[in-house]
Amino acid sequence: MNSKNYTYPSVLTIAGFDGSGGAGIQADMKTISALGCYATSALTALPVQNTTGVKSIFSIPENVVGEQIEMILEDIFPDAVKIGMVHTPALVETIVEKLSHYPNLPIVFDPVMVATSGDHLIEDETIQSIVQQLFPIANVITPNLDEAAILAEMKIETVEEMKIAGKKIMELGCQSVLLKGGHLKSKKLTSLYFSPNGNIESFEFPKYETNNTHGSGCTLSSAIASYLAQGKSLLEAVSLGQGYIHQAIYHGKDVAIGKGNGPVNHFFNPQKLIKNEMDR
Repeated sequence: MNSKNYTYPSVLTIAGFDGSGGAGIQADMKTISALGCYATSALTALPVQNTTGVKSIFSIPENVVGEQIEMILEDIFPDAVKIGMVHTPALVETIVEKLSHYPNLPIVFDPVMVATSGDHLIEDETIQSIVQQLFPIANVITPNLDEAAILAEMKIETVEEMKIAGKKIMELGCQSVLLKGGHLKSKKLTSLYFSPNGNIESFEFPKYETNNTHGSGCTLSSAIASYLAQGKSLLEAVSLGQGYIHQAIYHGKDVAIGKGNGPVNHFFNPQKLIKNEMDR
């Protein structure tokens, strides 16, 4: 029998389904794999959707989600966790209960409330549960402008308003916030990172003419989790994650997949699985 000498950095994604393959748990697993990490998953919901929108959402029972997480944690303990679609207060409670035993486990939370298509994906009463329970355990949350507007209870149409909104969201008990500015009406894409030490880091990228951005938020948060799993610092993971999604959008911008908002190109530069030496 061969001795086991190495392992892979692993990322657990706790998220919803996307049968069209561009968002949700499918996008997460593609991203994690493309960045050289090993992907495990726990399914939270089954949205019936394609690139044009969401038809309906079927919930996975909370105890089933909890058991999925338990089974992964006891067998392939992750180096980082990405949390996506969490659509009921009971589900929030279940996930927090399972993860709160591991305070040193890096957690990236993408507060999925509004799909690229504009469809609302979350029950209103869940937002309070997310803020009170999930925000405090996440190392970084990654809202888009629609989600940030809900959380900050304000319109966000400029970079200055992004700064105000980001500070308001930090006051909700977040460790750090990456506020994505992809929906701003401007020729460049500006994102702001509100770090744990109070600094605001600005990231700017050119904006491409494309509607192939389905699952871009899922992809970005999974990329950040993948870089954290590789041992990068939080700021470095946030920076590298944005570089990855920017390139994924660029390399997928002219592709025709589906009749609506098409996917990004997760595999524009796939990496081999990273080998980490095991302690003997």
